[in-house]
Amino acid sequence: MANGDAWICKLCRVKIQGEILVYGMSIQLLMLVSFALGVGAVVKGATGLGLPIVAMPVLASFLGVPHAIAILALPIIVTNIWQVWQLRESRHRTPFLGPMLLLGAVGIVAGTFLLKILPSSWSSLFLGLMLAGYIALRLFSPSFVLSMDRGRRLAKPVGFVAGTVQGATGLSSPVGVPFIHAMRLSRDDLVFSVSAMFLAFSLVQLFSLIFAGLYEMRFFVEGLLALIPVTLMMPVGNWLGRVISPSAFDKLFIAILALIAANLIYSALSAIL
Repeated sequence: MANGDAWICKLCRVKIQGEILVYGMSIQLLMLVSFALGVGAVVKGATGLGLPIVAMPVLASFLGVPHAIAILALPIIVTNIWQVWQLRESRHRTPFLGPMLLLGAVGIVAGTFLLKILPSSWSSLFLGLMLAGYIALRLFSPSFVLSMDRGRRLAKPVGFVAGTVQGATGLSSPVGVPFIHAMRLSRDDLVFSVSAMFLAFSLVQLFSLIFAGLYEMRFFVEGLLALIPVTLMMPVGNWLGRVISPSAFDKLFIAILALIAANLIYSALSAIL
């Protein structure tokens, strides 16, 4: 077999039955992954989070958590750069972010190495229950607000824990997002803060994955392919986020957090039981 033919076979293989595989995935699975990425991009554009929340379970189900984290690294970085730049004026109104992200970077390094040894089921269950607790607090005590002064004091420990969870599981949202959301920021400040957290954590995690030997060049190529549905659908989410009312936006945000909690708890219990 010629070298050119061998390279092509790495990208696309044809089974005897005639089923085409692209990067080891059938066309049907590729469409499912693209749909998940597209839906995640719409939610990301509207609320500042949603891409890994929607796409991670789909990718992890077929490729495993380390592979899914590696593929999503590039799309997460690009989409968060996009939103941080769009809302850059919010940096003057979010003084807690600097300390939070600095300690979060330290936590990611530790969490990335825990990824190799930590049983994910129990950590997912704990995170899901913790997130459900925050949702219950918001529902039964809607007047609860974390003041900016208290947020600045808690930013460092929360950032470290969120970074450790990001490194170990690929999701910092169960820790960092409720903390930011509890301060009742405006839509732009909330999306900016969440996107800045995801951007900083994703950059540090990418270098940690490379250093730990968990990132391969093919993951970069797969990440570039994943950007196609993401860049097509994210502007739709940006538009939706600006036309809905603040009350509807807050309800949508809580609903997304509830989906995260439910997915974490269900996947953990399925693995444990």
